[in-house]
Amino acid sequence: MKGAPGKTEDALLLSRLADAARLSEARCFAHFVGFLDEREAAFAEKWAARNGVENARLWGGYEGAERVVFGAFPEFLEPDPEAYPITAVTARYRSCDRLTHRDFLGAFLAAGIRRETLGDILPEEGRCVLFVREEVAEHLLSSIQKVGRVGVALSRGYEGPLPAGRAFAPFQAVVASARLDCAVAAALGASREKASGLIAAGLVALNHEETLSPSREVKDGDRLSVRGKGRFLLDQVGPPTKKGRLKLSGRKYL
Repeated sequence: MKGAPGKTEDALLLSRLADAARLSEARCFAHFVGFLDEREAAFAEKWAARNGVENARLWGGYEGAERVVFGAFPEFLEPDPEAYPITAVTARYRSCDRLTHRDFLGAFLAAGIRRETLGDILPEEGRCVLFVREEVAEHLLSSIQKVGRVGVALSRGYEGPLPAGRAFAPFQAVVASARLDCAVAAALGASREKASGLIAAGLVALNHEETLSPSREVKDGDRLSVRGKGRFLLDQVGPPTKKGRLKLSGRKYL
């Protein structure tokens, strides 16, 4: 199977994806990889398309999940979300106690739970819904009674709508054009010259792929990542102003 990852972690991921696809056909049942982060998920999706692995799907426990599991299914078996080894867990705590994504992640990692077995963590006031691999669910339920200094009660499943989870800070700017350096400058509130320097240094990824071209065009829905500065979502590129410049709006992940 084809694929030329440029990083050691991508080579390992490629090997795991290839094994899952091979085993799903050889043993006639589904095989799974992950949870994967957004960059890994994009890599897996492109790898599957390049290699003709058509009976595969990314799923994180709910529509729109950021962290997802790659599932490779034999040809005769339709990819089914119910087949994924993912379970939801709800943590409840006092509404006056403010807990963040970082608080929960830190507590889980300290309990010996590996990051790749943890999906999205969606906190809100008094409740957090998280998605985990089935094999760690019982350990999580039995080992976590506190997150930081806050007492929590964990149970399987969830009721009602999911929490919004991620918080964002909006930004807006008027830029000269739909170039990457203009978008990075707007997202960071920096000069275009500084943005070009970050791109040239290999610190900027567009839709999870490093790019060294400051003139690369951006569009609605693109995702930017600037190493050491954060991640950004471009909501709208345009429309043009009366002076021929572009209005640009987006959000920074908090």
